[in-house]
Amino acid sequence: MMRWAAFVAAAAVLTSCSTAEDQRSSSEFPRQLAESVTADGMYAHLQKLQEIADANDGNRGPGSAGLQASVDYVAQFLRDKGFDVETPEYERLDRMAGGDPALTVNGRDHGVDQASLMITTPPGGLQAVTLRPGKPAGCRAADYDGVSVKGAISVVDDTGCSVVDKHNVAASEGAVGLLVVSDGPSSPGLFTPGYYRKLTVPVGVIDTSTNAALRRTTARVTLVLDAEPVMAKSRNVVAQTKTGDTDNIVVAGAHLDSSAASPGINDNGSGVAALLETASALGSQPRTANAVRFAFWGSEENGLAGATSYVRGLSAEQLNRIALYLDFDMLGSSNAGYFTFDGDQSAQLNPDIPVSSVPEGSAAIERTLAGYLYSAGARPADMPLSRITDYNAFLSVGVPIGGLTAGSSQRKSEAQARIWGGHAGIAFDPNDHTRRDTLDNIDRDALAVMGSAAAFAVATYAQSIDGVNGVPALAQRHRGAR
Repeated sequence: MMRWAAFVAAAAVLTSCSTAEDQRSSSEFPRQLAESVTADGMYAHLQKLQEIADANDGNRGPGSAGLQASVDYVAQFLRDKGFDVETPEYERLDRMAGGDPALTVNGRDHGVDQASLMITTPPGGLQAVTLRPGKPAGCRAADYDGVSVKGAISVVDDTGCSVVDKHNVAASEGAVGLLVVSDGPSSPGLFTPGYYRKLTVPVGVIDTSTNAALRRTTARVTLVLDAEPVMAKSRNVVAQTKTGDTDNIVVAGAHLDSSAASPGINDNGSGVAALLETASALGSQPRTANAVRFAFWGSEENGLAGATSYVRGLSAEQLNRIALYLDFDMLGSSNAGYFTFDGDQSAQLNPDIPVSSVPEGSAAIERTLAGYLYSAGARPADMPLSRITDYNAFLSVGVPIGGLTAGSSQRKSEAQARIWGGHAGIAFDPNDHTRRDTLDNIDRDALAVMGSAAAFAVATYAQSIDGVNGVPALAQRHRGAR
């Protein structure tokens, strides 16, 4: 009995030590992974992407041979690391061809822009009277109170909501077409990424002089929107770990394409490089609680078609299995800032993204990323949320989002220059979308910090989605279009 008691006591001590070791390993894992993602490792990928651009007319833009070579490089690298890799194909709008859009009022032709890129008017044009809602924005049915637009073309202004909302209300009121009056740059949020896929009746944009001509007539007008869409195929790259809970998938993404005028080494080779090094350090069969999915989007520079098409193709069940989405875009800007996407909505708000539409858990992701940046000696700041970034596809269906950027065309303020260094009054990345977005114009220090922060966040949520900086569990998720 004494020998048995001694054995039990010894086993208890060993079990206690083992548990403590496991807990310590669990808490240290995110920082260990962060330390494994180095500037040298990321530079190797940036060098390869630079070589691809140099060999393909200086860019890796949508539909280009440079992007195809980038897809092949990323896919093969991940396969060599043992990941199951897919390159799902999707269709995107490449350009508009032919046509001569016009609006004829009292026998005189006026200019009109075809906003319904996938929807044209009948041969010979759409002939109808034009009518207006009582409230010119036309954002809700109440705006049409007392005005019937059945069989007419509704004319609205460009304020208050998106063109999709204006279209939906007008169509529900019986309108057969929509004209939006807008001079100069469109109002923020009027045209959201991929908006044209949600339209069912012809939509045009006219200026105030054409609108004045419409006000002088009650006769039918002829609206011709006859430019035809030309579609093209592109591919994303998606790789997932072979271990971890697939009911709590951590998705980490970066867009793989550049603009057509740029090699795209910061925008967004830097985000791609950070994720490739994170995937390499994590391995394809990590001992983590949750599965990790790495996604490289093919058409961010072309209306976010890559991420949007991917999310649109997922079922509600597949969406519910995604615990969160992390996005990394432009991590090595030459005049760098250290921004986290504003998940807690504590900074300047984007009127196009109501606070109520930001998924629960987004604030927690921001705290995780900001905490790491503070610990790395980089004071973080908020980057307002946007509809023109890949994470919008996930945000729009209720997936918690977060991520990092070192800034793009925004100008660095005097206060930011005092905090982060660099030059006030110029853009965080003055080389964005130009031929100068090359390996020579990467801020190596910023890339090192931001790349490590990306790895830290991936590892943190791969270990657990619970806790003070956690996100909703599976039973609490109700994904769907918002």
